[in-house]
Amino acid sequence: MKIVPPKPFTFKAGERAVLLLHGFTGNSSDVRMLGRYLQDKGYTCHAPHYKGHGVPPEELLHTGPDDWWQDVKNGYEHLKSLGHKEIAVAGLSLGGVFSLKCGYTFPVKGIVTMCAPTNAKTEEKMYEGVLAYAEEYKKYEGKKAEQIKEEMNDFKKIYMTTLRNLQDLIKDVRRHIDMIYAPIFVVQARHDEMIDTESANIIYNEVESDDKDIKWYEHSTHVITLGDEKEQLHKDIYSFLEELDWSDS
Repeated sequence: MKIVPPKPFTFKAGERAVLLLHGFTGNSSDVRMLGRYLQDKGYTCHAPHYKGHGVPPEELLHTGPDDWWQDVKNGYEHLKSLGHKEIAVAGLSLGGVFSLKCGYTFPVKGIVTMCAPTNAKTEEKMYEGVLAYAEEYKKYEGKKAEQIKEEMNDFKKIYMTTLRNLQDLIKDVRRHIDMIYAPIFVVQARHDEMIDTESANIIYNEVESDDKDIKWYEHSTHVITLGDEKEQLHKDIYSFLEELDWSDS
């Protein structure tokens, strides 16, 4: 069975631009519906892919946060190359961590973090997530159970320095949160099974932004962009973006 992997997307609309960032082991499909919604509202949206994501999981083992951050920067530059002078950024999970990093690294109009961690899970917990992702991808490829078992045994033999580097990234961003002054909307799923939900309060309390808001979604889990409350989430993000001080308003 030939797998057609998800691709980065650029949905063109008006002058206002939003950089959309997916999570660890995720891909652009995590933020695609949000991108289409915002495009319909007049926002140009671009979602890059991090290296090693949206492809066979073995490729993930040979990448790390430095590669992914470069992909984020390239995404920002892509929007600038299209002529967009003002760019907001919205990210899910790891994408939310990168959204915060964007906030103290280069000019952004506003920041939306969705279920973004500030406390790295243990390597063991993170590794469990990677294994689950790898197995699911192999099932999606249509491979038989015996082949999956064999490939997963090989997969487990490779040591993932990626996970330790990912923990370091999350800790480093946490140390710099008080350097963020851009308007920010902190989104958190109440039933988040992947991260410590206290992270949302830490982000909200520690950013220096004068314009900040936080909302808890009572019926959502970690991948909130695909969950039961996604329509409300779309409306809330749009409302936040509309309140920013865009030069064309």
